[in-house]
Amino acid sequence: MDKKLTGSDLTRAMLKRGDQQIWCAVEDSNDEEAMADQMNNNFTARIVSFNDNSFFCTGGVAWSFAVPIKISAMTQDDVKF
Repeated sequence: MDKKLTGSDLTRAMLKRGDQQIWCAVEDSNDEEAMADQMNNNFTARIVSFNDNSFFCTGGVAWSFAVPIKISAMTQDDVKF
């Protein structure tokens, strides 16, 4: 059975594949906290590399965990106009 990649493991795999500037929910404690922070702090970063057990964003900040997320523009239908 193949294990599905999720969370920070998926981000590492995407970087290894050559993906660049991956939007992620970031945190230093764990993947679950990174996603939970989205409800309260909206803490996201574009991750560009993984070195020395840390994810690095475009601003050069190191993060322990980075969960890839989708960011898209809202439409008129999304807001029920």
